Amino acid sequence: MKNTLIVAAILAALVIGLLIGRATTVPADSTGPADREILYWVAPMDPDYRRDRPGKSPMGMDLVPVYADGADARPGVVSIDPTLVNNLGVRTALAERGALARRVETVGYVAYDEDTLQHVHTRVEGWIEKLAATATGDPVEQGQLLFELYSPTLVNAQQEYLAALASGNEGLRSASRDRLLALGVTDREIGRLESERRASQRVRVYAGSGGVIAQLGVREGMFVTPATEVMSVAQLDKVWVVAEVFERQSAWVQAGQSATVELDYLPGVTLSGTVDYVNPELDPRTRTLKVRLRFANTGARLLPNMFARVVIDGSPIDDVVHVPREAVIRGGSSSRVVVDIGGGRFESRRVLVGIESGDRVAIRRGLREGERVVTSAQFLIDSESNIESALERMGDRQ
Repeated sequence: MKNTLIVAAILAALVIGLLIGRATTVPADSTGPADREILYWVAPMDPDYRRDRPGKSPMGMDLVPVYADGADARPGVVSIDPTLVNNLGVRTALAERGALARRVETVGYVAYDEDTLQHVHTRVEGWIEKLAATATGDPVEQGQLLFELYSPTLVNAQQEYLAALASGNEGLRSASRDRLLALGVTDREIGRLESERRASQRVRVYAGSGGVIAQLGVREGMFVTPATEVMSVAQLDKVWVVAEVFERQSAWVQAGQSATVELDYLPGVTLSGTVDYVNPELDPRTRTLKVRLRFANTGARLLPNMFARVVIDGSPIDDVVHVPREAVIRGGSSSRVVVDIGGGRFESRRVLVGIESGDRVAIRRGLREGERVVTSAQFLIDSESNIESALERMGDRQ
């Protein structure tokens, strides 16, 4: 019995030795590590830190190589059969390096050119006896009668001027005339007073410029004071287009930049202009920055409050990696892209995005020029935007 145990122990030792020898022996014709293709070098503690050559990580550790035949073992990497890739309609695009224009696409509206806006007030208390312009939007011409005003103050001032004229006192006449001008009586009315030598119960008020009635604040028979805005007259030969720029794009816009405007009212017509003025503060309600563009309005084609689509060409950012906007998968705390690393392999990679301009997005970290990103793979994104679980499901479907 003792001899039998000794023989069994010897046989067990021989079997273990043979197994260890087979596991540690490398055949002469096998491929060594020096022959394996290295994709890139990565930091041991930060898989997003990648380099094209050996070196040190930000933590001072040696970078480790990532081999092509071991890529599938990394987290976030899956292999998909080329037939399945074709059936799923996966499209890719190159990550490009170059200048990225800071293009602002926004909306706006047509407004009156406030430089031409004339507000009409009376300088005395009185009553509107006759209103010539009766509706907002009515056209008026320069010198046209707007309304007639009855004011006891103006009647007394006219009578004082007539008394000064009759007295022959030049100093008194000049002072009385200046008082009439200060109360808003025009030279035309003073001339009539000098010729007729009769005070008028109603003083006429005329339009100082042509245009349209932009706002009408009174009706015939109303009592008005100097604080009452009787009406405002605006010209339509020039208009503003006021665009609203998001807060995150407010630093992109400066006066003098070129801009284009399109309106549904004029399909197929693009108006070219420049940024005339940038407001110095944000709108507290909409959190947007108002930007003003000025346009000539021949034939009054542009009407106030028309909706407009505005594109402003900001100064470009040079030497930046950028990808199509649809390639970026935005999460709650990070953004990711799916990179085609070749051979039917796809990698989910975290990236740091920069500005978004038009249909392009700048990538500040995590992607290199020339890498190919997936631009149409909605099957990778689940309802919670969990890219890793989506990639696992895609791998399960193989």
